Amino acid sequence: MVLDQINQTNDIKKLNKEELKQLPEEIRQFLIQSLSETGGHLASNLGVVELTIALHLTFDLPKDKIIWDVGHQSYTHKLLTGRKEGFGALRQFGGMSGFPKRAESDCDCFNTGHSSTSISAGLGLAAARDMQADGGKVISVIGDGALTGGMAFEGLNNASKLDTNFIIVLNDNDMSISPNVGGLSQYLGGIRTAAAYQDLKNGVMESLNKIPVYGERLVKRIRRTKSGIKQLLIPGMLFEDMGILYLGPVDGHDIDKMTAMFQKASRVNGPVLVHVLTEKGRGYEPAVRHPARFHGTEPFEIETGLVRKKKKKAAYTDIFSTVMRKLGDRDERVTAVTAAMEMGTGLKRFHNMFPKRFFDVGIAEEHAVTFAAGLAAGGRRPVFAVYSSFLQRAYDQILHDVCLQDLPVVFAIDRAGIVGSDGETHQGVFDISYLRTIPNMTLLAPKNKWEFSDMIKFAIDYGHPAAIRYPRGEAYDGLQQFRAPIVCGKSEALYETGNVVLLAYGSMVKTAKEVRQLLLQEGMECALVNMRFAKPLDTQMLSHAAETYQLAVTMEENVITGGMGEAVSEYLRQNGFGIPVLQVAVPDMFVPHGNVETLKRQIGLDAESIVHKIQTFLNRI
Repeated sequence: MVLDQINQTNDIKKLNKEELKQLPEEIRQFLIQSLSETGGHLASNLGVVELTIALHLTFDLPKDKIIWDVGHQSYTHKLLTGRKEGFGALRQFGGMSGFPKRAESDCDCFNTGHSSTSISAGLGLAAARDMQADGGKVISVIGDGALTGGMAFEGLNNASKLDTNFIIVLNDNDMSISPNVGGLSQYLGGIRTAAAYQDLKNGVMESLNKIPVYGERLVKRIRRTKSGIKQLLIPGMLFEDMGILYLGPVDGHDIDKMTAMFQKASRVNGPVLVHVLTEKGRGYEPAVRHPARFHGTEPFEIETGLVRKKKKKAAYTDIFSTVMRKLGDRDERVTAVTAAMEMGTGLKRFHNMFPKRFFDVGIAEEHAVTFAAGLAAGGRRPVFAVYSSFLQRAYDQILHDVCLQDLPVVFAIDRAGIVGSDGETHQGVFDISYLRTIPNMTLLAPKNKWEFSDMIKFAIDYGHPAAIRYPRGEAYDGLQQFRAPIVCGKSEALYETGNVVLLAYGSMVKTAKEVRQLLLQEGMECALVNMRFAKPLDTQMLSHAAETYQLAVTMEENVITGGMGEAVSEYLRQNGFGIPVLQVAVPDMFVPHGNVETLKRQIGLDAESIVHKIQTFLNRI
């Protein structure tokens, strides 16, 4: 196999033409086979095989720097930098990450995981390069979806000031764009980057500028005319108008054409954008037909593309989908907002039923929040469904545009807590901490699927900002005998015996029940309270607990700093209660990738670890 000849960086440059023709097919077969066992991001990686090969053939890594926006399309890059053996433990605890990691390879120059960051990071690397005068190219690879993020345009705006080489590769896998640009753009792209043309243009402009009085006017007239012709012939020359040379489009599955284009781009003294057209899922028909389903897939059967282990129970996302559809029927004010996550957040059914009340704003969380605020100010009841790790990008908009005006926006925070295999950039363990700081914000978390349904209804009727956090995966269906009405700031007492009280929030109620059962087996009874609200706290319950029990144990799937446990401790201390508080939460760290259960054991959030913490704590007091 040709792929077996690639064991370290730049080995690809030793291959002959015939071997290079064979390599893409081998890479695709390897990725399909490997990810069918481990799961991972398949469709996006199948689409950039030739693009990655062309980049590695053109540039000299690690001296040259490639930044992969989001980073879930970097699998071929990992293969070409000698990490083939790592795919057996891809995204598993202690194994290779599914994203670029500087700690993994000197060819991963910047950690990524969230969208729209590559241009800004690339500009920083380019500026550092120029200050150090150590040469090397900087290439930021960004998808057409990531380009919708506002940060990408902030980077583009700043890039226009550069007078040294900086290459942006736009990986466009929406083939409908192709007719809008056409062959004329390819032709003009080749002419504009030709060295002779660049020299001629620069020489003419310099000569004209030397002519007294009239020279500067002539230069301005030529530039206006040139711009006008381009606008007539080539629609959408946004990048050129921003001062960034545009090249393309080029076939993203033609290695020779891309290599030639990248070589041309390398000769430009300034920012240049290379527009590459690719097909998501290329080479595997199920992924071509269903690119969203194969964006991040569980292990699957290669012949059919079907996931091997089907979920036995409905996930919290499924519950959200059902409840939103029902509430859309009952209340015409209910609207749904997503930032390019219609499928992932469960809003497809709502979209199908109420297309005029559904809004996908693209990968633009900041805009989504302020857009939802505008909907609320206009009399709607918007629900912004978003993953926890992505909502943190919109902190200022939540504070300034929603909470400052006390607008009734509902934040449905999916993937809250330990998410698993996507690792540090995707663990949803900060939302309690950053949302709790904001006045007018109400924070809820359900213990099971029935309470989740009740909380969504409560939040929409509430009339103020409200955020409901819920975990990834199957919705807990235990403790169904407890279903007290949702009252703002009121907890729910589940068991009231013993000298220790477990104050559990959201997903940790299930774990608290397991802790209680383990303690009972050792002859120790304890009480259990479903906190329901991290803000406002049930201070009446806390005061009663402080006077009743000898130890309070707070339990949450959030970092310990600024979390619910810290809020409980703060209240009890400030009000003179002497009851000790044991805070069980995510340590002050970034949680790596791996199986959720494994990660919880590692950081002490599983039932057995918590029992040990309680027993150790009691022995000290």
